[in-house]
Amino acid sequence: MKPVPDNYFMQRLLLLIAMTLSASSVLGQQIQTPEPILLWPATAPGEKGDIAEERDTTPPDPKVAPEQYIIRLGNVSKPTITVYRPAPEKDTGAAVVVCPGGGYSILAYNLEGTEVCQWLNVIGVTGILLKYRVPGRGEFRHSASLQDAQRALGLVRHRAREWNLDPQRIGVLGFSAGGHLSAALSTNYQTRTYPVIDEADQVSSRPDFTILIYPAYLTTKDDLTRLAPEIKVDAQTPPAFIVMTQDDSVKVENAYTYSLALKNARVSAELHVYPTGGHGYGLRPSQHGVSQWPQRAAEWLKAQGWLTKK
Repeated sequence: MKPVPDNYFMQRLLLLIAMTLSASSVLGQQIQTPEPILLWPATAPGEKGDIAEERDTTPPDPKVAPEQYIIRLGNVSKPTITVYRPAPEKDTGAAVVVCPGGGYSILAYNLEGTEVCQWLNVIGVTGILLKYRVPGRGEFRHSASLQDAQRALGLVRHRAREWNLDPQRIGVLGFSAGGHLSAALSTNYQTRTYPVIDEADQVSSRPDFTILIYPAYLTTKDDLTRLAPEIKVDAQTPPAFIVMTQDDSVKVENAYTYSLALKNARVSAELHVYPTGGHGYGLRPSQHGVSQWPQRAAEWLKAQGWLTKK
């Protein structure tokens, strides 16, 4: 096998963007990082101020190229959302809340967060990056994170008109543990898991659609054909697009079992299973076929009507 050039991943990422936008549009637009918005008006529910300072926990390594670096954000106690808007001429009015993974211990903040929001902008979607609380705390490891996800979806829908978004085209996209969080949000939206604070908590926190990329923890440990008890699929569960590989270390059964539950509930789902690619690739290109998932996801969003301007 030929060695991979140092700039291989960046070249492929630029190619991916160029396939959707013209080169002039890409080169003529400077990416600026928007300001984060605090998710809670005061301290997040249950926070006691006993979490260490938020920081990137990735150890320095001069051998890692910038385009391969992963921010592993830890000790998040002040959750936020950051709104990444597409160019006005591309804006479809759709939005997606993005949930990075990290085993409910850290957040892969660029790999499965900022880079994903920038890709969503390319296809005309507003990316809402959710920085949810980690490490896990509460009764279950996802308890605090689910509160953040419910609050985020409701807040985005509450402010949809202000942000020129369609309140009926707000989805959620998650990777690994963020995939579990996205599925938990998609099946636990009837009531808030925290005391209602304001008007944002009185609107629906149900996503209109769900995108799960190598989701984790969706099944029980003892039986990979059974959904975890907090994943309660029914006929009102949002339609889903799901991607996983057969060699994923967290088990491809997560994707199969969730997809089958959707089928049995008569909920639309599109499942892509690839033979190789492992886990934790985000949307960074590779020589594995699974790296084509962003194109497939964009096709699904378009076919489902989520990218149609209204």
